[in-house]
Amino acid sequence: MNLFAPRKIYTVSEITAGVKACLESEFSEVSIEGEISNLAAAASGHLYFGLKDKGAQIRCVCFRGKARFLKFRVEDGLQVVASGNLSVYEPRGEYQLIVDFMEPKGFGSLQLAFEQLKARLHAEGLFDAQRKKPLPLLPRCIGIVTSPTGAAIQDILRILRRRHENVRVLIYPARVQGQGAAAEIAAGIRALNRLSEIDVMIVGRGGGSLEDLWAFNEEIVARAISDSRIPVISAVGHEIDFTIADFVADLRAPTPSAAAELVVSQKHAMLEQVAVLENRLQQSFQFRLSQLRNQILALSADRVFTSTEGRLGYYRQRLDELSFRLENRLRGRLGELNGRERLLAADLGRFDLRQMMLLKRETVGSQFARLQAAARLFLQSAHGKVQALDNSLQALSPLAVLDRGYAICRDARGNIVKDAAGLSVGDPFSVRLAKGTIAARAEGVHESKM
Repeated sequence: MNLFAPRKIYTVSEITAGVKACLESEFSEVSIEGEISNLAAAASGHLYFGLKDKGAQIRCVCFRGKARFLKFRVEDGLQVVASGNLSVYEPRGEYQLIVDFMEPKGFGSLQLAFEQLKARLHAEGLFDAQRKKPLPLLPRCIGIVTSPTGAAIQDILRILRRRHENVRVLIYPARVQGQGAAAEIAAGIRALNRLSEIDVMIVGRGGGSLEDLWAFNEEIVARAISDSRIPVISAVGHEIDFTIADFVADLRAPTPSAAAELVVSQKHAMLEQVAVLENRLQQSFQFRLSQLRNQILALSADRVFTSTEGRLGYYRQRLDELSFRLENRLRGRLGELNGRERLLAADLGRFDLRQMMLLKRETVGSQFARLQAAARLFLQSAHGKVQALDNSLQALSPLAVLDRGYAICRDARGNIVKDAAGLSVGDPFSVRLAKGTIAARAEGVHESKM
C-alpha cells in the first residue's frame, strides 16, 4: 500500500454537490414525522421551519406552489408527517427536506383546518348569541344560495309550496363544492343583501363527505354570513354534519327541508295561536251568556218583581171587569129602550103615526145621545181611575225608587236591612240597585241619632 499516494482534495462546492446528489438519489420521496418549530413565513409565500423530535432536528422548506394547497394552518408545536425529497442548501451547507405534502399526525388536514378556523372565529365573537338576528314573522320573499340542479333546492321549494304557497323565492345559483365554490357562495350572499325585498336567506346544500362540504368551511363564506344584514339560515348536509357556516349563521337547520320548514314555521304557529284564541273567545262568550242568563232568572224570581207583577195583574183584571159590566149595562139599557119603542109603536097605531114617530125619534135620539155621552163620560172616568191607579202603582214600585238612586240592602239571610244596628262590623250584605246587585261587607256601623 502506498502510504504516500497523493490524496484527493475537494472544494467546498464539490463536496457539497456530492452530498446533495447522494441525498437526493438515496432519500427521494421520504416521509418524516416530527414537531414543527421555528416557523417563518416569507413574503414570497414560502414556509421555512424545522422538524424535531427528542434527539434531532432537520430543516424544512415548503415552497409557495405546494403551501397554497395545504388545508390547515401550519403552526409551531404541531405534530405533522411531511413528505418530500432530501436536499442540501449549498450556500450554508445545510441539508433540508423539500416538502411536497404535509398532514397533521393523527388528525386529518381538513379536520384540523376546520378546528383552527372555528377557534379563531369563535375568539373574534362571530359565534356569539347576541349577534344572531331573529327570523321575520311572516317573510314575503326568501333568498336561497345553492346549486340550482341539486336535490336540496327541490326539497326546499316543495316544502315552501306546500306550507306557504304565496311566498316569493329568489335563487342565486352557485357551485356548492369544488374549486371556487366558496367564492361563489360568498358572492351570492352579498348579492342578495343588495336586494331590499329579501326578508330571510337560506344557504346550503345536501349531504356529503367533509371534502364535499368544505366550501361551507371556508373563511370567505363565514365572513359573508357574518356581514349579512339579512337573517341567514345555514342548511348544509344532514343532521350529523356541522360546518363553520352553521356556527356563524343566525340559525342552523339540520337539513335543507328543515330550513324551509323553519322559515315558515312562524306562520303556522300564528295560525295555531289564532285558532286557540278563537276557541277561548267562543268559550268566554258562552260563559258570559250563561252568567247573564242566570242573573236574569234570579232577578225574575225576586219577590219585588213578583209582587209588582201580581199587583199590575189585579188592576188589569179589574179594568176588564169594569169594561164587561159597562158593556152589559149598555146592552140592557138598549134592550129597555127597544121594548119601550115597541110599546110606543103599538100606541102610535091609534094616533098620527108619522107625526108621533118623528117626535119619538127625536126623543129617543136625544136620550140615546145623552146615554152615549154618559157612557163616554163613565168610560173616561173609569179609564182615568185605572190610569191613576197604574201611575200610583208605578210610582210606588220598588223599581221606580231604585231608578231614582235608592237601593235595597239585604243581610246574609236575605232579610231587608232597615236599621244600621241590624248589622255588625264585618257582616256581609248585598245591595240591590236598579241594575245589578253588589256584594259588600260592613266596614263600620253608625246608628242614626235622630
